[in-house]
Amino acid sequence: MPDNKQLINRLYAGDMLSHYEFKSLISCHNEEDAQYLFKLARQVREKVYGKDVYIRGLIEFTNYCRNDCYYCGIRCSNNNASRYRLSDEDILSCCDNGYKAGFLTFVLQGGEDMYFTKERLCGIIEKIKSKYPDCAITLSVGEREYEDYLAWYKSGANRYLLRHETASSEHYKKLHPQTMSLEHRKECLYQLKDIGYQTGAGFMVGSPEQTVDYIIKDLYFLYKLKPQMVGIGPFIPQKDTPFAEKSSGTLEQTIFLLGIIRLILPNVLLPATTALGTIAPNGREQGLLAGANVVMPNLSPLSVRDKYSLYDNKASTGAESAQCLELLKKRIETVGYRVVMERGDYKV
Repeated sequence: MPDNKQLINRLYAGDMLSHYEFKSLISCHNEEDAQYLFKLARQVREKVYGKDVYIRGLIEFTNYCRNDCYYCGIRCSNNNASRYRLSDEDILSCCDNGYKAGFLTFVLQGGEDMYFTKERLCGIIEKIKSKYPDCAITLSVGEREYEDYLAWYKSGANRYLLRHETASSEHYKKLHPQTMSLEHRKECLYQLKDIGYQTGAGFMVGSPEQTVDYIIKDLYFLYKLKPQMVGIGPFIPQKDTPFAEKSSGTLEQTIFLLGIIRLILPNVLLPATTALGTIAPNGREQGLLAGANVVMPNLSPLSVRDKYSLYDNKASTGAESAQCLELLKKRIETVGYRVVMERGDYKV
């Protein structure tokens, strides 16, 4: 069996591991191996981004979705979901509040809600850019047509998040209905990169029927795609989905994979996700110590935060809330990092 520290050293040196080597490292590491990985991941992260942690203001502007993904609480067949859409004025109010607090990136995230047409979203993007030309806009609205992506980019959107969820077609079919395809999702990611977006992919850790072999496919796909952003977080079940009784992913496996991703993509923007902060009180801090360098506090109106229920007990208050920015800064400082009020673009 390969020596894990040697494998970690090879990743640190820029070598990609074989499938067998990754399987050994992911399946058979101990706490000492994990801490060694995290130490090297921090070195790589600090070489590129120093001690800086970038913040993004998350605006969850619609929980309508045309898709029926088996893991998601806002899936179209969930009749228990309390649906909402923010108006243009609501969205701009969120941006106003965020800008006053120092945010220079806004993330417009929602389900695949076709009410928000190409033209309607162009109008929202243009209003934000007109008022706050120094801010970056990130979109996360799923799979759309190339023409939509291009129009939004020309209107001023800078980044796009589209988690691939799993790079295995076999696994993808276990998580999604037949109307959805991994091939189309991947095609969208390559289109986004081609247009010029800073592009983000990612996957769930510990999702139902996930195997280490599937995770390794995710790592190879990310290495090939070379996205500017990668979002991973533990799977957390939602009570109104077919996976309601499934077990959550773990903090330990998620942060170990964060460390690996930092080594294979040294310059990547890597969030310590809300799901990490949900699954463990210090989950976000653990993510930062494993190589992450982005956090995304919630700017959405308090009245809708509980309605954007992708999974149960999603953290959206306290240090996960933009209203508690000072608390967030202090907690991040306790692990040796500092929040910086910048756009936080990808560094080549």
